[in-house]
Amino acid sequence: MAAACKSTGAPDWDALYATAETQAGHFTLAQAAACGYAPQLLQKHLARERIERVRRGIYRLTHFPRTENEELVALWLWSDQQGVFSHETSLALHDLSDVLPATVHMTVPEAWRKRRMRVPDGLILHYGDLTKRSRTWLECVPLTAPLQVLTECIDAHIAPELIEQARQQAKRRGLISSEEAARLSKRLKDAHKKPS
Repeated sequence: MAAACKSTGAPDWDALYATAETQAGHFTLAQAAACGYAPQLLQKHLARERIERVRRGIYRLTHFPRTENEELVALWLWSDQQGVFSHETSLALHDLSDVLPATVHMTVPEAWRKRRMRVPDGLILHYGDLTKRSRTWLECVPLTAPLQVLTECIDAHIAPELIEQARQQAKRRGLISSEEAARLSKRLKDAHKKPS
C-alpha cells in the first residue's frame, strides 16, 4: 500500500513523507533506507525531533496529524506488512458488536509459525493464509472482512452473544448476505452444542 522510494543515494524527504503519509505518518528503517536515509541520518532527525521512534525499526513523522488507529499501523509495519488484524480486533474495527478487546489480534501467514520472533506486548498472533477476499482495509489498516471475522470468532469460541450481535449487524448493514448469515448461524449453533 505504501509508496516505494527509489533510492538515488541522496536523502529524499518528499519521498519519505509520501511513504509515511500512506501509513499514518509511520515508516520503517528499510523504507527510510530506500529513500536515502541511513541510520546515522535518522539519528540526526531524531535529535532535531523531526521524527520519533515508535518501536524498534519503526518511526513516525513528529508533525504528522495523529490518527485513531495509528498504534495498529505500527504493529502492521512490525509484521513487515504481512499481518491482518483479526478476531476481536477486527470485530471492533468493523464496529460489529460491543466487544472491547484487551489485546490486539493479528493473523500472520502460516509459514510464520516456524519463525522465532519477539512479539510486541499486547499482540496475539494467529496463523493462517488469508485469501484476498477474506481481507479488507479501514483507512491504512488491514483487517479481516466481515464474513471472515465472524467465522474466525466462532472457531475461536468468542462469546456466542457477541458473535450473534455481530452477525445480525453485519446482515442488517449488508456486509454479509442472507445465505452467509444463515450459514454462520448454523455454524455458531454447532460450535456451542453441548455434548450428549
